[in-house]
Amino acid sequence: MTGLAGIAIVFVMVFGGYLAAGGKMGIILKALPFEMIMIGGSAVGAFVIGNSMGAIKHTVKDIKKVFKGSHWKGDDYRDLLCLLYQLLRLARQNAVALEEHIENPEGSAIFAQYPRILADGEAVAMICDTLRAMTMNYDDPHQVEEVLATRLEENLHHAMHPSHAIQGMADALPALGIVAAVLGVIKTMGSIDQPPEVLGKLIAGALVGTFLGVFLAYGFAGPFAARLKAVEEEDAAFYGLIQQVLVANLHNHATNICIEVGRQGTPTHMRPSFSDLEEALKASKAPA
Repeated sequence: MTGLAGIAIVFVMVFGGYLAAGGKMGIILKALPFEMIMIGGSAVGAFVIGNSMGAIKHTVKDIKKVFKGSHWKGDDYRDLLCLLYQLLRLARQNAVALEEHIENPEGSAIFAQYPRILADGEAVAMICDTLRAMTMNYDDPHQVEEVLATRLEENLHHAMHPSHAIQGMADALPALGIVAAVLGVIKTMGSIDQPPEVLGKLIAGALVGTFLGVFLAYGFAGPFAARLKAVEEEDAAFYGLIQQVLVANLHNHATNICIEVGRQGTPTHMRPSFSDLEEALKASKAPA
């Protein structure tokens, strides 16, 4: 919603200010289709050249995140802490019983309580892979932390590609606008024998190219890339919380302490209060 509001504000402030200053939309509207073909088309073409088909699909798919925001909400962080609490508690009480949950999470009564987390393959894989390694005595906290950190870094690098691709387009748009403007000047020079009023309109049309390139770069493509980067970093914190809790468990801290480590590591605006989490943990004891 804020994304749509931002787009509306950009249009209203730029063109509203232009009209309020006495500008006329006729020249812009007349030149706009041709300038969009040159600038927008070449930007899309450069984007296709610079990215694989998988990256293109990934970017197109992720555009909606600019408007929807982070996939993980505050309730999801609370649910993740409850899920980890139940699994760690079971691991300490009966390691054999834990195996059925981590070997077949789709059929697990514990995972089934948290369908949004269960639907995310990476979150489930991180939890199950790490807990499985612990049952095989791979329990050096520093090694596990390093392995998980490498995994998180690789996942974030992959998730950031759409943001980098859009930022690359934003960087190219002003230059492509200049290209369109130069072509407009070339067109104008071919009509140098025309009267001043005709030349004025041709020059104005050429300058629309420069305006459009800068406008699209700094009004849309750049902010889109920045917002997408922020969303991906926020979503990455969800997986980072898994690392923090599981590594704390390997340091043999009490289960409640491990969960508190995770709560403290939750982004501030998503962090459940101590009392809310305590109530959720108490409610989660029965099915565990």
